[in-house]
Amino acid sequence: MMSDVLITGMNGFLGKAISEKQKKCFNLFGLSRSSGYYNIELENDIPVFNKVFSLVIHSAGKAHVIPKNELEKKEFYKVNVVGTKNLLKGLEKMGVPKQFVFISSVSVYGLENGINIKEEDALLAKDPYGRSKIEAEAIVAQWCRKNNVVCTILRLPLLVGKCPPGNLGAMLKAIDRGYYFNIGGGKARKSMVLAEDVAGFIPKVAAVGGIFNLTDGVHPNFSELSSAISKQKKKKKSPLNLPLFIAKLIGYSGDIFGKKAPINSLKVKKIISDLTFDDSKARELLGWEPGSVLEYLNNNNL
Repeated sequence: MMSDVLITGMNGFLGKAISEKQKKCFNLFGLSRSSGYYNIELENDIPVFNKVFSLVIHSAGKAHVIPKNELEKKEFYKVNVVGTKNLLKGLEKMGVPKQFVFISSVSVYGLENGINIKEEDALLAKDPYGRSKIEAEAIVAQWCRKNNVVCTILRLPLLVGKCPPGNLGAMLKAIDRGYYFNIGGGKARKSMVLAEDVAGFIPKVAAVGGIFNLTDGVHPNFSELSSAISKQKKKKKSPLNLPLFIAKLIGYSGDIFGKKAPINSLKVKKIISDLTFDDSKARELLGWEPGSVLEYLNNNNL
């Protein structure tokens, strides 16, 4: 008999990957804003469940974007913190699960550069998104301790897969349209991970619990990524390179023009800085063996 599993954010990028990967292993019940078995906005309402789940995977949340105003800043708290609280209240009313997996982010570390950042490192995020994830992590951990639920927190970097969102999605569009360029040779390395690998790993890690960074272990740089994508899209030439001193001049100009400028010195620094995370804990304790993002890009049409 298959276990009943609840997935919040089932229509999101990772939620879809989890559903596809685990649909033959579990009875999946989705919760999302617009469709699914439970159709609800968690930030506004406490869900009413009609069954007790063995596992809950909480992947719903407001994604990391730069807020344009105070209202958008508050949305991170409302969706990621209040939404989590309401989910937990709903579960308590019907019956708590045996296992709970919270999808968090490496943004909780609050760093724009660094190499092999570990789970034990300080959570220094000061931006609305990172702070909301820190608070949600604490709420989930406390609730799980109180209710004797096995608690897992997965801190994820950039997710990769078919039609990816966010920065990688923007990079794909820019390369496809011919206006992407690397800065300073594109040498900066960034951690990322395949969504399908995370989806496949969840049942294993959920049974054990703990806090884990997950990456592909390769941490490709921008030059490697853009070259792989260009080949996959059958571009005749690799993306152009913008010398670092020119990029810095553009960044300084952006500083002068303020918020209206598409790029500034801070963004340039972020692009040219390494930012990688250590996933050795998952590898050593649970045999985490992810695929390479670069191999995936070389072999799949995004």
